Amino acid sequence: MSTNENLWSSTRAEWIKFRSVRSSIMGVLVFVVLTLGLGALITVAVRSHWHETTPVNRLTFDPVSTSLAGTIFAQFAVGVIGVLLISSEYSSGSIRTSLAAVPNRVRLAASKLIVLSVSILFISEIVCLIAFVMGQAIFSGVVPTDSLANGAVLRSVVLAGIYLTLLAVFGFALGLILRQSAACISVFTSLLLVLPIIVLFLPQSWQNAFTKYEPSALGRAMMSTTPPAQMFGAWTAFLILALYVAVTLGSGLFLLQRRDA
Repeated sequence: MSTNENLWSSTRAEWIKFRSVRSSIMGVLVFVVLTLGLGALITVAVRSHWHETTPVNRLTFDPVSTSLAGTIFAQFAVGVIGVLLISSEYSSGSIRTSLAAVPNRVRLAASKLIVLSVSILFISEIVCLIAFVMGQAIFSGVVPTDSLANGAVLRSVVLAGIYLTLLAVFGFALGLILRQSAACISVFTSLLLVLPIIVLFLPQSWQNAFTKYEPSALGRAMMSTTPPAQMFGAWTAFLILALYVAVTLGSGLFLLQRRDA
């Protein structure tokens, strides 16, 4: 059997596992509910208090990133999905069965990665598109809206889905490195939530230098039609985040081959 056929067979097996495991299904449902539900809640709140908004805030208001605000919370759900895809097998000991079926460890990881990235990218793009359309419909007639005909808007919506996919892969990479679900989720949450809080206690000059490199700040830049001056542009932010993920994933694959199951 050729390498491509082996990869296809192992990928198909991983897809069956992914769509039949309860944690994956629940993770996807939570991700969808957070993105759409909180996005709608935030846009409704903005619409309700729009008359109280100052002229300066109105000029800098971004209806696109506001409609996609649910991703701020959904990013934790996709990270957990990525983590559990590999760490749950280490916790249960089923990783030995997986490696017995697919002795080539890189091929096994590649199969899991294909299933994870394709699934999350597909769902993320659909959900982010729905969140955007829903948000603009809520804003209509009261708050300024935008259209996908605007290239910057389309880019923001597409990169929002890519951002969530990269975070899922990042969670998977942490799972390869740490193996334990609790440790992986703690590190993932700390990098996205705790690190920005710590940076707030640094001198202002340090904040300006470090904040734009935070994963969450990179995500905001990717989803903004006009990123703030102190942040990277959308595509630069995407490349930096992709580099973070690539380095972490490379480290995880290296350790996967070096350590015992």
